[in-house]
Amino acid sequence: MKFAICNEIFRGWDLPRTMAFAAQTGYDALEIAPFTLTKDVTRVDPARRAWIRHEADRAGIAVSGIHWVLVDTIGLHLTHPDPAVRSLTRDYFIALVDFCADIGGHTIVVGSPKQRSLLPEVTPAQGADWALEVFRDAVRRAEDRDVTLCVEPLAPEETNFLNTAADAIAFIQRLPSPRFKIILDVKAMCSESKPIPDIIRSSWPHFAYVHANDRNLEGPGFGDVDFRPIAAALRDVGYDGTVSVEVFKFDPGPEAIAQRSLACLRAAFDRPQGVSSHI
Repeated sequence: MKFAICNEIFRGWDLPRTMAFAAQTGYDALEIAPFTLTKDVTRVDPARRAWIRHEADRAGIAVSGIHWVLVDTIGLHLTHPDPAVRSLTRDYFIALVDFCADIGGHTIVVGSPKQRSLLPEVTPAQGADWALEVFRDAVRRAEDRDVTLCVEPLAPEETNFLNTAADAIAFIQRLPSPRFKIILDVKAMCSESKPIPDIIRSSWPHFAYVHANDRNLEGPGFGDVDFRPIAAALRDVGYDGTVSVEVFKFDPGPEAIAQRSLACLRAAFDRPQGVSSHI
């Protein structure tokens, strides 16, 4: 198992400092939110992309991928009834695949609830058809660039589109590809009626990434979610990918969030301090 942490936790820090601290703390990888760098990834030129990759290498940490990919963008929406909006969104997802690969990442987490929610006049069937239309070319590009697009089930209070792991799996199976999967997020799984370990077991092998957080919107170890049965379920199905810390409350500060979350994960996964993995 490889452990990563999301870079928006380190608000106010530049990437080299963030990468160095994450590596020194013991993380294997950094997950990058594009909005912390730019409002439009197409504006990040090849030199800047190469610099990000170089800084990660220099810090001794991998880039696991990118998330919050539509935050701060303008005019993009997965399920919009206007074909022009969907066309722009399709082109942007292709650009996201290239950006992710160029900085050394292999996973794109597709959460962004506001930019996917169904408008009042859109039915769930229409929304699913249109979203697949948006993703189709990006998935093909992902197959060429060794990148996996992971659709994230999110709770009903966040979005009205793809709320459960089962919903998301049914959706991705309409576009069969080894580069089109789902992500399991602990906070989101807390909103389902099934126990989290059962969701994990029933979702394999359709997920390719895991977000670690608590129902209280903080990191692992900051709330009442027990990560030991989660770790056991991931181990049982043979998952050996990345478990990435993503939080939504930053009050403890980046150092405390990073250190305490990693300590919780190490204990749950029986990985002693100092034993690292490589992506």
